[in-house]
Amino acid sequence: MDNVSVSSGSSSADGDELSAVLNRRQKINEALEDGKPVPPQFNRRPSTKNVYLEFKEFSRKQINEYEATFKKFDTGKDGYLDLGELKRMMEKLGVPQTHLALKAMIKEVDEDCDDKISFREFLLIYRKAYDGSLPLDCGLNELARLTEINVDEVGVIGAKEFFEAKIEYQGIANRFEYELRQEIEEKKRSEDEMSKRKIAFKEKTAIFQ
Repeated sequence: MDNVSVSSGSSSADGDELSAVLNRRQKINEALEDGKPVPPQFNRRPSTKNVYLEFKEFSRKQINEYEATFKKFDTGKDGYLDLGELKRMMEKLGVPQTHLALKAMIKEVDEDCDDKISFREFLLIYRKAYDGSLPLDCGLNELARLTEINVDEVGVIGAKEFFEAKIEYQGIANRFEYELRQEIEEKKRSEDEMSKRKIAFKEKTAIFQ
């Protein structure tokens, strides 16, 4: 009897969900027939799974770390960073911002225009920082840079040294990659020239055969 009851409840819930979907479709069709605009319905706080799919340039580990940072400063536990929380975050990172600068930071990623930053919009900060689309004077550059490591553990000075070392390492890595590419291209040119000489030699010897 218990199993039947559970199954019946589940079917009822599924039926209610299907009914809601069908009702919305009917309303959309009626609105379109009357020439009325149909406002889109979307989840303003997408699931973590959707975030993983949307931000494929980041690994799951990176997204989880960004989420931990986000939750740490979301002191209201409402899934958003408001102006006050962002202000405290930037102060904690050692780069305090003016009121106008904070508003500009929010506006840069606030796609739904609610004057606060959702976790998805928080991830947009890193996407824009990495592809270089953030304004140079935007505080979000500092936010993305300083939250790559645990400032609580190393301090602001330690964070600064970390990124200076990282930039230097990247420069060395880029030089190494450039030199390696040059060596590969030089080797390919030598092989091409050798191949051409072999073909030319065979053509000459063929004349005397």
